[in-house]
Amino acid sequence: MSTENDIRLIAFYLPQFHPIPENDLWWGKGFTEWINVAFAKPVFPGHYQPHIPADLGFYDLRLAEVREEQAYLAKAYGIYGFCYYYYYFNGKRLLNRPLDENLRTGKPDFPFCICWANENWTRRWDGRENEIIIEQKHSKEDDEVFIRQLIPVLKDKRYIRVNNKLLLLIYRVERFPDINQTVDIWRNIIKKELNEELFLCAVNNFVKEIDPRLIGFDATVQFPLDFHPECRVLPQWSSNENNLEFTPLDDYLIMDYKLVMERMVNIKKPPYKFFRGIFPAWDNTPRRQNSSAIFVNSSPELYSIFLKITIELTDAEHSGDEKLIFINAWNEWAEGAHLEPDKKFGLQWLEKTKEALASKVDYLQLMEKLSTIVTNTVLPVNVIDSSHNNNIAFEKKSNKQYQATHYDNEADIIRRSYTYKVGRIIMWLPIQAYNLIKRFKIGKNGY
Repeated sequence: MSTENDIRLIAFYLPQFHPIPENDLWWGKGFTEWINVAFAKPVFPGHYQPHIPADLGFYDLRLAEVREEQAYLAKAYGIYGFCYYYYYFNGKRLLNRPLDENLRTGKPDFPFCICWANENWTRRWDGRENEIIIEQKHSKEDDEVFIRQLIPVLKDKRYIRVNNKLLLLIYRVERFPDINQTVDIWRNIIKKELNEELFLCAVNNFVKEIDPRLIGFDATVQFPLDFHPECRVLPQWSSNENNLEFTPLDDYLIMDYKLVMERMVNIKKPPYKFFRGIFPAWDNTPRRQNSSAIFVNSSPELYSIFLKITIELTDAEHSGDEKLIFINAWNEWAEGAHLEPDKKFGLQWLEKTKEALASKVDYLQLMEKLSTIVTNTVLPVNVIDSSHNNNIAFEKKSNKQYQATHYDNEADIIRRSYTYKVGRIIMWLPIQAYNLIKRFKIGKNGY
């Protein structure tokens, strides 16, 4: 049975929320992701957007008081430490001020580690390769530069260790031309300069089956997210109640949180070190208003079950320092994944976290409860829940913004259709073209 003292919850931490010159240039003066967060709109009735921060407000991470309050909240509710996303591009660092201030002042007094987010920066916020702003290039020479400039971070007394080794996460190991050579360079330099050893973890986000033993790593971290097709909700729906005759969701990826949760906890431990991950919710509508990925049916209660089961699995699969669970995330507001308080749920995500750590639970009973919840789910999931619609004012068809967002005319429906995008236009377009021509003639001739 786990206790608060042996399970270590590490929350991914986004250092985005402060202006930098590069974002001023790319997105406009003073840009931070709070702009995306605040202006997000619901995609369908009952869709929870925007997420408005509560206790900490729309904070600026340049302020020491904010960083102190974050650490205070995290520690008070059972989070062991933060895993800072680290943005380094061939000698250039971005969004580094919060971490640099942390190192310079020694505050907050809270454990932390690093996850190198080693992928291209693009204008689409989703890691794809089009419209690259800063390209991530890997080379033997850069491997050495990277690890040497990381030495001051690794030397900090608050830096998280596993088996007395310095914990370092790499987001995309598949991008290295020779990852084994990279590992040798890193380990040799850290041994020579610090007389320390690294505990390297590969994050299995884009590539799921990563055996760390084959690439010189120590473990794999289960990135707390899953887009398996079996967990997807059918997008077609309409609602006369909201005066929406046709609202296409073909450009959206809607997932059922309950099904994803069940899938993740049922993953069997592989024959290598594998640290599990969880997430309270996920919805990147602020970043991609017209083609977002939305997890419906998440709640603090379900998150609590998710965490309790994951704690029991971790307790059974690991011992000592290796009882780690990674949470996505502390403050990913633009992806709807945050433990920080918001106006809707307040402190509930944090309260459920603390409760799960302190609870004595029956693993089999919890799994049975989860199975019952999933079994009672009717698909497609009812994303139109009138009980949540009272405070949502959807724009009517006369509103130009509504028309632009929901593609209310037939030509836009054709252009934005999922079938068009996947290549079945050859079968579908002639019929729609005929209908458009026919309607045009009727409008022109009056019959």
